[in-house]
Amino acid sequence: MLPLNPKQVIAVLKHFFMKIFLLLFIFLPFLNFSQTEFKLTPEERAYLYHAVTKSPILDTNMGRYFDYKGPMVKYPNKKINYDSIELLIIAKPQLLVIRNEELAKCERGLLGEVSNRMALWELNKVLYAKREGDSTLAPFLDKYLRFEKVFMTFLPPSALVRVDGKNSINKKIDNLLNPSLSFNDKIAFVGSYQFLNENDKLVTIRAIEKGVNAYVQMRAFEIYQLLGGEAKVYENYLVAAGDGNTSAGIQEEGKKDEQGIWISDLPRAVGLFPYQVSVNDEHNIESLIFTETNLKTIGSNNLTSIHFDVWAFSEKAQTTVVIEKNGLSYHLFGAEDTRFLSPDSTYTGERTFQRLINDLKINKIGYLEEMIQGKRGFDFWIKFNEKKKDETELKIEKYEKQYSDYGYTKITTDKKMSKKTKKQKKNSNKNKQIDWQPTTDSNKDKRKDKQQEIIDLYHLFDDYSRKIKELKEKKEQAIDLMAKYQRRMDYYNQLIGIHWAKHTFDGRVYTFQDSSTFDILTQEFQFQPKDDSEDFEIRILSVPETSLIDLSDETMVHFTLIDALPNYDARLRLELNDVFSSDKWELSKPLFTKADSVAVVQLFEGLLNKKIDLTIEAKGQGIGFWNGSRTVKHKKPVEELSYKGSRMDSTYLRLRRSELFVILDRMVKIEVNSYTDPVSSSMTVDNAAIKTIMTKYKLSKNDILSVYRTATILRKFKQEMNSMAILFLDKEKAKLVTDRLNKEIDKTKIKVGNTYVKLGDVK
Repeated sequence: MLPLNPKQVIAVLKHFFMKIFLLLFIFLPFLNFSQTEFKLTPEERAYLYHAVTKSPILDTNMGRYFDYKGPMVKYPNKKINYDSIELLIIAKPQLLVIRNEELAKCERGLLGEVSNRMALWELNKVLYAKREGDSTLAPFLDKYLRFEKVFMTFLPPSALVRVDGKNSINKKIDNLLNPSLSFNDKIAFVGSYQFLNENDKLVTIRAIEKGVNAYVQMRAFEIYQLLGGEAKVYENYLVAAGDGNTSAGIQEEGKKDEQGIWISDLPRAVGLFPYQVSVNDEHNIESLIFTETNLKTIGSNNLTSIHFDVWAFSEKAQTTVVIEKNGLSYHLFGAEDTRFLSPDSTYTGERTFQRLINDLKINKIGYLEEMIQGKRGFDFWIKFNEKKKDETELKIEKYEKQYSDYGYTKITTDKKMSKKTKKQKKNSNKNKQIDWQPTTDSNKDKRKDKQQEIIDLYHLFDDYSRKIKELKEKKEQAIDLMAKYQRRMDYYNQLIGIHWAKHTFDGRVYTFQDSSTFDILTQEFQFQPKDDSEDFEIRILSVPETSLIDLSDETMVHFTLIDALPNYDARLRLELNDVFSSDKWELSKPLFTKADSVAVVQLFEGLLNKKIDLTIEAKGQGIGFWNGSRTVKHKKPVEELSYKGSRMDSTYLRLRRSELFVILDRMVKIEVNSYTDPVSSSMTVDNAAIKTIMTKYKLSKNDILSVYRTATILRKFKQEMNSMAILFLDKEKAKLVTDRLNKEIDKTKIKVGNTYVKLGDVK
């Protein structure tokens, strides 16, 4: 190898130190993430790590943001012992680094799920500690007092007692807060409380539902914010539906993951899932097997995100969730062995809600319809017997007339010997004299025979009448029973939804006919942004054992409703407000900061996967419009000659906005937008090609200014990604990433108005 000359040495050292500088710029903040982590106790951090890593949904979407640096303790069967790892993290918190900047970019529903899990875990511990006594409760006293304050607001006065001049919860009520009790056990307890009247017993049971939901929502939102989540609307719901035995839930909750794998080392909390209740005809409190929760979409042009998390389900019955808005129903079904929901209704287990409806329609209502209207049904036999009855009645009328006519016939005497007499005389001894009398016909025998026929017909008439009456009674009973079955089927159809939303599926996301979506990997349902808020409801349907018996294993579902802006979960999300000088498009500041390091690595991983599509959408949006939550393209822009007041007024400032989103989902999608305020631009356009496009498509200078700014961001993005690829990847992978990215960026066309401008033409 030839020795380097001084200039070459200087060049090599310059390159080396520049690379070291860039590495430090990228990695130093990355290594210091733990210094800016949210304030959770060591125990909370350990449980957070445990909860995420034990859930495939959470681990897939956010597991990489937890860096555990300690030993991986395992059981003899080689499975990881997370309980022991928890103890290690509690003892040495530095063993776990949580990258909260990246965690905050996760889908809001996933953050809501893990926040809810932590809030339930915490409340579970608090309530058990309360039952153990004051010494055990002492570390949790503040949290218990917070829960008690919330719970008391829903209790009836008769459930409270005065202690030292203050209201306190009757100690007997504590029994109802035991997380190990089934709902029916709680009903038995409250039924024995003489200090509560019947209405107060109902109010107390409902207070458990309201109190637990209110407290868990409050704590979950606090934890959600600690995890970096943002929300103006945050609603958290725990819903249990079923007959109240809590058998399946206690057996199954926490034991199977989304892949059907048995797990058992996370604390159970199904006893905290509250049932919605009603009072039955016997005036007894009972749990609802079908629940309804009334909600509202966010409105204000925000996404409405609803995240589902199934805690307990029966392996014999299909988990069924129905969302309904404006009469359109969206369905989410469970598989027979996992907690995953999806619009796919395929199910090989024993019971589905649709099978109940089919049983009512075919086996119950259909059978009765055949009994009533079939070829040999009640209607046929009623008609048959009515016809026979009418025929018999006509015969009676005919025979009665004949009988009556016999009474008016003249008595006649025939002087000639009858044939019978002549025969007797012929066959008798010739010497013997045969006395005979002339024949007299008074119709006596005929009247007697006819009378008997009439009597028989009356008996037959009565038989037909009786049969008709019996058949009609049975028909009425069948009609009443069919109406009962029909009412139940109509109710079931109403619950499952009359108008089912059609959907398409791309392998991960279901898109419904109104553009609502459901992501099976995040369990996130989203209503698209609208200006106005709309009512909708979520129904949790436990599936009864039969179509006529209201006994069913419980279904326990947690769901959150959270507002979100479009692209809120972008791995890279740059929002540049007023970073360009007036009528200019140069940009000196870097696009990326230290918080983007992990996301950049994820982008490179996506680009290295040839099976993942790469798309770039670049738009010069022209004059912007504030829709109440974000800047969008103005549909009917009107330019102003000058600013009405200060140029820095927020009404103008928020419109001078540029955005870059990198979405890493089923594909790598890079989106760039740029907007201007409505004041006329005085930029100079020298490019002949651009001038031609402006004239042809009637574009304003603001339109073109936004195109130039979008082009600047794209080029700077390309430049920085090329530099960072060299730092993060080896030479071969860096070349693959940069070649793919550069090729796609170079051929990008920027949309403006009704046309496109090639990036290469923007000079």
